[in-house]
Amino acid sequence: MNFQSRLEALRAAGRKRTLTPVDGPQGAEIVFGGRRVLNLASNNYLGLANHPTVVEAVRWGLEEWGFGAGAARLICGDARVFHQLEERLAALKGAEAALLFGSGYQCNLALLQALAPEGTVFCDRLNHASLIDGARLAGASLKVYRHADTQGLAGMMGRYGAPLTIATDGVFSMDGDLAPLPELAALARRHHALLLVDDAHGTGVLGGGRGSVHAAGLTAEDVPVQMGTLGKALGGYGAFVAGSRELVDYLIHAARGFVFTTALPPAAAAGALAALDIVASDEGAALRGRLRENRARLAAGLVALGWPVPAAPVPILPLVVGSAERAVALSRALLERGFLAPAVRPPTVPEGTSRLRLTVMSSHTPEQIDRVLAALEECRDAA
Repeated sequence: MNFQSRLEALRAAGRKRTLTPVDGPQGAEIVFGGRRVLNLASNNYLGLANHPTVVEAVRWGLEEWGFGAGAARLICGDARVFHQLEERLAALKGAEAALLFGSGYQCNLALLQALAPEGTVFCDRLNHASLIDGARLAGASLKVYRHADTQGLAGMMGRYGAPLTIATDGVFSMDGDLAPLPELAALARRHHALLLVDDAHGTGVLGGGRGSVHAAGLTAEDVPVQMGTLGKALGGYGAFVAGSRELVDYLIHAARGFVFTTALPPAAAAGALAALDIVASDEGAALRGRLRENRARLAAGLVALGWPVPAAPVPILPLVVGSAERAVALSRALLERGFLAPAVRPPTVPEGTSRLRLTVMSSHTPEQIDRVLAALEECRDAA
């Protein structure tokens, strides 16, 4: 196999990627490739990845349990802190139970493999790759509907028999908009379908921290399968699914991504517990308030510069420029001015929609956001 020719083809199409080392903790500013830049790329929305309380909880967890879990949870890696965290996550989502996984990607693959090995899975066109891949690997019949098109989805669902599953992002991570969850829940009820919501980017941010399902006025009864991550607003690493006790008990037996893998480091669970304490506190409410203010300031400035932005109150603001080459050029121009905003290109986003994905954090200052806007005004011709 000629890897070099494939790499050359990627380079010619503007899709060649590189790994750039980061020094120091995540924050509003980071050291990227040896230089300090303003960070507009992180999912550390509430600044908890380097919050002193979270860091101290992880340090305590290391002293209590050591580093690795040592085995899968069904063998001897089932640290008690995992059960404590699962209880807290279930309460956050208003569900009976929760189950931890190693990552969001792994969790979605495991969920669909366990829950939809036959039948039909309906996926939004802009879903995260893990939902699409999970449906394919499950062996289900995958049907993709146009983004947020519940009317089109309704027409599709009427043509297929049970079992049916609707899988959707709650917050679309590259577009910064919300799934029409009330309409999807109504469709699921009408067609006796299972509704799975990937709330990776809503957990900790929306609905008072409880996520996009709660923000939409829905309950765990409306959305029986809620997936979330520990690595975005909660600042750590790992993922979970929340739902009924019967769902979780079944997944313990049937989800291969849970059964056949080493458990998370227990210290990661200790850090997540501390992060949940902050999310539920007055400090967490204040962090979300600052996040909303920062998002509003950046959005208003982008609109003034002629960039359309989504209306949803999420900290993801995509600047769609079209070709991969244009996105790379704009990203490079910003980096030269001290701003990290990587280009997002196919296959992460559809052809012709390459973009910069700007994310705000509660730790950004108004002055930093104004500097971003000034830099964009200077270099937008690069796009």
